[in-house]
Amino acid sequence: MVLGDSLAAGYGLPQGQGFCERLDAVLRERGHNVRVLNAGVSGDTSAGGLARLDWLLSGPDGVPQAAIVELGANDALRGLDPVRTRANLSSILERLKAAKVKVLLAGMLAPRNMDAAYAKAFNSVYPDLAKAQGVPLYPFFLEGVAGNPALNQADGIHPNEAGVARVVAGILPAVEALLAQTAP
Repeated sequence: MVLGDSLAAGYGLPQGQGFCERLDAVLRERGHNVRVLNAGVSGDTSAGGLARLDWLLSGPDGVPQAAIVELGANDALRGLDPVRTRANLSSILERLKAAKVKVLLAGMLAPRNMDAAYAKAFNSVYPDLAKAQGVPLYPFFLEGVAGNPALNQADGIHPNEAGVARVVAGILPAVEALLAQTAP
């Protein structure tokens, strides 16, 4: 399961070309017997992800073996308090761990237009949580894509198809390591 926002949901992309679908396809090509559940909601914040987590864990697909938590970009874009983002993400990680779900935390960085104090507070959330919760961290979900016009849609925020391919390639080793933890 990918619990996320528009970056997971595939905002602005053709059907089947979003992050979850592309990750699913690449994992299957590499011999993994998986199905990636897209639990991304465009515009979602960490609070929104937390609010729907229990429903996701009790849904028709049952409890997933593994989850990528990709939330917080909208918190930063809206200038929400990083203390609140940290608390929400911490609760998500705790609930997933209590459900025996292996977790990969996908980090985010504050937008460049935020002041230095906000950026410092926000950017520390993910590494601090990964350490405190004992979960692996992929430091920046949009590594190599953010700020590159050739890899983003016209809004400059959401990856285009080439950008999604880059995100998938970047995070793939961490996802495969996560899947190795779920093997019987």
